[in-house]
Amino acid sequence: MTLYASSLRHVLAPAIALAFGFSSAVWAQTPAAPPINAEAAAVRKGMEQKFPGMEIRQVTKTNYGGLYEVVLPDQIVYTDAKTNFVLIGQLFDTAAKQNVTEARLRDLNRVPWDSLPLQLAMKKVKGTGERKLAVFSDADCPFCAKLEQELKTIDNVTIYTFLYPIDQLHPDAARKSKMIWCAPDRQRAWDEFFVSGKLPDNKGDCGDPVAATAALGQKMNVTATPTLVFADGSLIPGALPAQRLEAQFLKAEADAKKASAKK
Repeated sequence: MTLYASSLRHVLAPAIALAFGFSSAVWAQTPAAPPINAEAAAVRKGMEQKFPGMEIRQVTKTNYGGLYEVVLPDQIVYTDAKTNFVLIGQLFDTAAKQNVTEARLRDLNRVPWDSLPLQLAMKKVKGTGERKLAVFSDADCPFCAKLEQELKTIDNVTIYTFLYPIDQLHPDAARKSKMIWCAPDRQRAWDEFFVSGKLPDNKGDCGDPVAATAALGQKMNVTATPTLVFADGSLIPGALPAQRLEAQFLKAEADAKKASAKK
């Protein structure tokens, strides 16, 4: 492998995250790739020759700029028909005012809601609880604290919180998560912790789900907290503001209904 090819493989993911403030998670289930035509096959071959060892999930010709979408295990990049150039970053449709890359990743990243082991999560019902949201959250994550503040203004939703301490960033988060889970009212303990920092009085040895939720997150390739899962199975990382949360609820519900109608 050339130094250039090796370097590209290592900078693809961080380049997107750093340059655009966007965190792309690897999808838990790779969707069936569409039938590949001769042009797309040539693009795939060209990419494989120039970047040996790079895993390419699928190649599809886009409707914009003659570009080809190249789906890798952890992101999307774009290239021309001769693979002379590679575009690393997010693509925007200025007419539709849409982040094309983000929308595509949203589709690829979907996780069937029914596949979530909700028994491993804390459950909070607000209002009618008719809408649903799952959150992978770290007790010591400042962005998780910000999300908790935003969620206070959201009503008529059932929130399932998976304890997902990231040890590399917050070495004490697992201990706190276990103590919160072992509280008589774990959801109340979670809420109180984000208000006052107070932890329940226990040793956290009641048989917590942290190991199981860690395995779940790794399987789904959750790499950031908070990560949100909506009713349509879309995964979105980040502490979304209340206004965007409401917009995502509407979109998720509409997409979930469309998917259900197709069954």
